[in-house]
Amino acid sequence: MRGKYYTSVLDLNREETLEVLEISQYYKIARKAGHRKQEILYGRIWALLFEKPSLRTRVTFEVAVRELGGSCIYLAPTDVGLGKREPVKDVARNLERWIDGVFARVFDHKVFYEFKEYAPNLSLINALSDLEHPCQALADFQTMIEISGDLGFHLTFVGDGNNVANSLMLMSALLGTDFTIACPEGYEPPKEVIDKAMELSKKTGAQINILRDPREAVSKADFIYTDVWASMGQEAEAEERRKVFKPYQLNRNLLEFAPSHAKIMHCLPAHRGEEITDDVIESERSVVFAQAENRLYTIKALLSFLSQ
Repeated sequence: MRGKYYTSVLDLNREETLEVLEISQYYKIARKAGHRKQEILYGRIWALLFEKPSLRTRVTFEVAVRELGGSCIYLAPTDVGLGKREPVKDVARNLERWIDGVFARVFDHKVFYEFKEYAPNLSLINALSDLEHPCQALADFQTMIEISGDLGFHLTFVGDGNNVANSLMLMSALLGTDFTIACPEGYEPPKEVIDKAMELSKKTGAQINILRDPREAVSKADFIYTDVWASMGQEAEAEERRKVFKPYQLNRNLLEFAPSHAKIMHCLPAHRGEEITDDVIESERSVVFAQAENRLYTIKALLSFLSQ
């Protein structure tokens, strides 16, 4: 995998993941000191193949590639029509002949399996799929390590067992960090994600918990994370999900059950007034924009690591 793929948190082992996080911190320090430009990706071309809209992911990836000396091509949904206008395997084989890597934001995680099969020489990074959001998890862990100083914190996710929750659960298990998710019955992460996290936790000592009561879940949290209740592609379920997840809103009442030092996290964009209230996301305990900033540094670090 090294030098080729990052489509899942588990494409890197524990030591490699920690190395990426160390490189990321270097880039953050260097950039704040005014040193932005490197030539690690000189002469390399990456495509941003997006089936979904994006702010943080698109901007940070384009900036990262350019600051590392490479160049980008943005391919919007209307440009490619992935799997509709043209089969995924054809898109993959064409891109492999022209460019060095693809940063893909897709509806179906299976797209990555096809790219790997039909374009094995093309580097590939998951910019979000229905199963995982590994680049977000990297930025989140950098943020939590900066605040905590180490990996000895407890992360609690409140809400839907979605792609972000999946990647956070897997990375927690991989790195040995305690992780709790509070979600309604039937909205847990997929069984294969839970099983893998439990397997990893036996080696790393991480405590992985799945609870129903959000008040119990946040009671020992150092970080409390939430995300939208209906992800892109689930718009038809939005109204039903609002009813199901209403008790899981991250608000002042829920925070009464959490330690006073617990920080608030969200990957953005947020539906203020739904999964999180405006006063909570704007509070001094919120680190959501620190997470967003760190997306740039972790992507630069990941690209550097995969280019070795």
